[in-house]
Amino acid sequence: MEDVRIYFIGDSYVNGTGDPAYLGWPGRACAASRSGETAITCYNLGIRGDTSVDVLRRWEQEVEARRLIPHDGRVVFGFGANDCWIIDGKKRVERAETEANAEEILTCARSRFPTLMIGPPPGVDEDEHSRRVEISELIGEIAGRSGVPYLEIIHDLHAGEVWRNEAVLNDRIHPGEGGYAALAELVLAWSEWWFHAS
Repeated sequence: MEDVRIYFIGDSYVNGTGDPAYLGWPGRACAASRSGETAITCYNLGIRGDTSVDVLRRWEQEVEARRLIPHDGRVVFGFGANDCWIIDGKKRVERAETEANAEEILTCARSRFPTLMIGPPPGVDEDEHSRRVEISELIGEIAGRSGVPYLEIIHDLHAGEVWRNEAVLNDRIHPGEGGYAALAELVLAWSEWWFHAS
């Protein structure tokens, strides 16, 4: 049996904050991907509030602390939403710094591991959503330059409404299990995802 270890690194949306089942989308995607040929160890390394600055600072150390050579190690990133969050009238991370951080993260990760990048999800409020659309497009461009497959999720989740409806009922930021299940379905249907449910 193949032993695969996947390191999911990012923010509260990677963590699955708001999901009463405490699975988020990484837990659901891994559960659906397990088979008789593949055993998956899922490391959820999502931290609430993390920006690209935080992910750049910690991701390599987080992976190395859990990595066991020669097992198959893979990395999935999900960040960007917190970069464009407005505090005291300004973005937490300016666009140029987000671009530099994302490029360094993805280029380095790709040189060492099979790597995927999942874009930020939609926002509830119109202004926040617009900023997230912008950052989603930016990170998609950077992933393309870095040779990292990129899954844009913002438009599909926004159109499906489950994500937004649950977030409104919750804290206006995080959905419940329906939203994370919808995101997991997008990942599982993606041609770049490494495993597919039977």
